[in-house]
Amino acid sequence: MALDAPVERRDEVQIAMGNGNGVAPSQPSRPAGRPTAAAAAAPYADRRLRLNPNADHKPEDYSDVRGEYAPAVYSALERHLPPSLIDADRDVKLHFMRDILARYWPQGERNKVQRHREYRQRILHLYKPLHEELYNMHPSVFFLPTFLEAVRSNTEECFRSIMTEPIPGVYSFAMLQPTFCEMLLEEVENFEKWVHAMKFKIMRPNTMNKYGAVLDDFGLEAMLNQFMEQFIAPISKVLYPEVGGGTLDSHHAFIVEYGKDRDVELGFHVDDSEVTLNVCLGKQFSGGELYFRGIRCENHVNSETQHEEMYDYTHIPSWAVLHHGRHRHGARATSSGLRINLLLWCRREMKKYQKDFPSWCGECQREKRERQSQCVKATKMAFLRGSGGAAI
Repeated sequence: MALDAPVERRDEVQIAMGNGNGVAPSQPSRPAGRPTAAAAAAPYADRRLRLNPNADHKPEDYSDVRGEYAPAVYSALERHLPPSLIDADRDVKLHFMRDILARYWPQGERNKVQRHREYRQRILHLYKPLHEELYNMHPSVFFLPTFLEAVRSNTEECFRSIMTEPIPGVYSFAMLQPTFCEMLLEEVENFEKWVHAMKFKIMRPNTMNKYGAVLDDFGLEAMLNQFMEQFIAPISKVLYPEVGGGTLDSHHAFIVEYGKDRDVELGFHVDDSEVTLNVCLGKQFSGGELYFRGIRCENHVNSETQHEEMYDYTHIPSWAVLHHGRHRHGARATSSGLRINLLLWCRREMKKYQKDFPSWCGECQREKRERQSQCVKATKMAFLRGSGGAAI
């Protein structure tokens, strides 16, 4: 089985603010006054993080911090700050945490992130959108009334009333307005033509897809973040609590294209996400079925597929498939026409749940059942041997 990883990592880290040994680089002299965050944090440079978090401490709000790790990472890390720093000014704590986090990224990775940031900023500065209305959330324009009503009701019963669940953990439902699908297809086509005319080297969604585009790269990030937070997270909270579905805090959104002169199929893999939304935008096509082969943790990703885990899904334009990111899957060859899909990888940066693989990994569950069965058999055998001995 060939598994592949995405090009970009989950967290974007800025260029290291220290010199690699925890001490901030020297700064030019400045007039007397309030010290800089770097200077204020310097006395704490040799302090170590707490092993166990301070559960009683209320972290600062980092929701305005951009271009680095997700705000939730800073809020969580703040609980681990040394006692002498935990009540310092927010800027001091932020500088200290950035320096700590930067040490865990090789210089090459930081350079890659910086190049991607510069690439995105250049596009945002130069690219003129075709459909301005796509760049702000308009629920009634984007979503079908049945889907909107289910989200507004916000109950498991309402969610399941619009869905089918052909195998455990895979849900299919009508979601997007056809006009929204058409506008998004036209926007992506316009962006690709613009990239070609500008002689840009377009960054593809991941290492497995040679065609398609990352939607966040040309201005749709804010809208898609609302898309996830307001319309996917409420559903994930109910359907995927075992992976923190209600606390999704970042995403990777992209378009994939399959057909003649495009990608033809997609190999067997898992996604770099907690929850994946896959919506077919069109156009006319045949083939391209999505096949599922069971949810697996990292330890069992290459294990055999059980018969009851096998399922093939046929795409329908404007319909969505929602599934666990670790649900192994692939796409069969698109035999004719052009199939274009919207993918939204929904993520939870602070993944404490991963310590509990048996709660969601199909193979962990099978092994647990096998151990329980062996234990029952052993108990019965011991009982029978004991009974036989007593009879003699």
